[in-house]
Amino acid sequence: MTYDVIVVGSGFSAIAVTCNLVELLPATAKIAVVGDDAGFGRGTAYRTELYLHRLNVPAGRMSLLPHRPDDFADWLKAHGRPMQAGDFASRSDYGLYVRDTLARLLRKRDGRCRVDFIKAKAAGCVESYTNTLAFHLGNGDEVAGKNVVLCLGVGNADLPVEPTGVPSSLRSRIVENPWRLSWLRRVAPSDAVCILGSGLTMIDQVLALRARGHRGRIDVLSRRGLAPLSHARTPPAPLPIDVHTLPATISGLLKILREKSREVADWRSVMDGLRPATQALWQRLSHEERARFLRHALPWWNIHRHRVAPDVFAGFERLVLDGTVRFHAGFLKSLEAEDGRLVAGYRVRAKREIDEIRADWLVNCTGMERAGISHSPLLKEMSRFQLIVPDPLGLGIQVDAASEVTAPSRISPARLFAVGALTAGQFWEITAVPDIRVQAKAVAEVIVKTRPASDT
Repeated sequence: MTYDVIVVGSGFSAIAVTCNLVELLPATAKIAVVGDDAGFGRGTAYRTELYLHRLNVPAGRMSLLPHRPDDFADWLKAHGRPMQAGDFASRSDYGLYVRDTLARLLRKRDGRCRVDFIKAKAAGCVESYTNTLAFHLGNGDEVAGKNVVLCLGVGNADLPVEPTGVPSSLRSRIVENPWRLSWLRRVAPSDAVCILGSGLTMIDQVLALRARGHRGRIDVLSRRGLAPLSHARTPPAPLPIDVHTLPATISGLLKILREKSREVADWRSVMDGLRPATQALWQRLSHEERARFLRHALPWWNIHRHRVAPDVFAGFERLVLDGTVRFHAGFLKSLEAEDGRLVAGYRVRAKREIDEIRADWLVNCTGMERAGISHSPLLKEMSRFQLIVPDPLGLGIQVDAASEVTAPSRISPARLFAVGALTAGQFWEITAVPDIRVQAKAVAEVIVKTRPASDT
């Protein structure tokens, strides 16, 4: 079947695009949403059922639809969970809200376009003789679209080293995907746990362990030993920043931002002032400066930019102060086994010496891989056929300012867009809800605006 729009994916980006298309397209239009994730719309982040897993953005900024800024807050109130705009809701509640929003739109039968949800993996893509992009599905079917929106997320980062020295009897104690929370039930209260990576996922897993009765030692190993900082309980007013007055070099930017941070009472006002201009600033940087940022400044950007809800941070900080959680800065070099336990050998940062962490469990919290294409057979095939072009820095695929995929070798008039992490090379800040929802609406508007009059 041929559709006006095919949305490929089943996470937040896909549902945001679909909601906007349903609101904007006429009743004669047809949409196909292709994805094989049973938790459609919730993705990895919003599937968790643990209430202590909170959003890292205040509820007042988390509406799915940018033109309805109070939508999420109103949903919380209607479901007996009233919150102030500055409060941090649970991720499970947000996942339910996202699905409810789509369901609410789909219940409006009169004048609504057709939406088909196809539970299958898109296995391949070709340019069709019907001037469409055709997708071969894992269930053997084929669908074609005049417009396609790629809403594929990123995969979990692999372990930094292969556990070749670990016998099969202990392999089950290496948790490569911590969001499959069943592993938590197998951890004994006194077990020692080693976590690789010190970002937001690490904090989530530490608090999940404590909630399930774990009281053992937790060692955290990352390259720099840095952990995310906290949101302020009373957020300071953002400092107005004119991005066009900032230097287009990383060293120059750091100098200016440090100066501004010393001039204000709370450094968060500088980061929050920079927030609306981040995409414009990224686009001013040369390829070399972007690469320099990724090599040298990214860890510090992450801990200041991607902050934790204050009460979540307070609970985590107590575990650090009492010695339950210990940080190590270094580079994992080996993963072995000895006396029935895992042994992680690492080179201490800024030194040549090798140290070891002995634990009963090793949990990979190095986060999501950079938004490349290696995790996706579909994207690799599309790249091989030159339907997409990988970003030179490994940040997804090349798109223009309107999120349309740029691939000079593609000849089909069918339009191909991308939304979310796949467009990080163009926009950088495009993994959080406040950014994705704006992008999703803009892409939907472009598709509707350029839809031929004969299709209405």
